[in-house]
Amino acid sequence: MLGGVGADLDNLAHMHTIAEKLFGDSYEWSVLAAGRHQMSFATHAATLGGNLRVGMEDSLFLGPGELTPSNAAQVRKIRGIVESLGHSVATPAEARRRLALKGADCVTV
Repeated sequence: MLGGVGADLDNLAHMHTIAEKLFGDSYEWSVLAAGRHQMSFATHAATLGGNLRVGMEDSLFLGPGELTPSNAAQVRKIRGIVESLGHSVATPAEARRRLALKGADCVTV
């Protein structure tokens, strides 16, 4: 991705280490990765306590050589991984609160 950091887990670990030194625990961070790196980077972010996102806009695959049927399939897969690591997945309301976002009921269409 033009302008993105190389898809190397060492890069992710380094950026996380520097952010911890600069900000302590007073920041939110997240990861997205394109293509074949999507699930491994999302999993690594979860192990480090970060936020993540997956979706077909970043990868058309559910696993190696397996096209994903939908965004929902990718979300189900990463949710299973995150929960198997002992973490919980934020509800939409929790995510909006943590990120100081307004809800759909506060948006004029």
